[in-house]
Amino acid sequence: MTRTMKISDVKNQLSSLVNQVYREETRILVEKAGIPVAALVSADDLHRLNQLDRAWDERTKAIKRFSQAFADVPTKEAEAEVARIIADRRQRRAGEAERQPA
Repeated sequence: MTRTMKISDVKNQLSSLVNQVYREETRILVEKAGIPVAALVSADDLHRLNQLDRAWDERTKAIKRFSQAFADVPTKEAEAEVARIIADRRQRRAGEAERQPA
């Protein structure tokens, strides 16, 4: 569960809120003048967020490399190549699934 709190209330209850977050009873969205500005989350949540950030960065880099590799290829050709790659990968996965024992 996520609770939204004013920063002044968070300041007054910080120790108690940290304990609740640590026990994973809640997450706190901190607002200042009605605008969300920060959050209190458990260390586990922060670790997961960092992992997601790293995964996002890796995927973004892969997309940029792909875009650079096909920069001089007309869009229709690039789209056709992507469709061919996806179809090939799906076919391979289907073949792998058929070969696995039930």
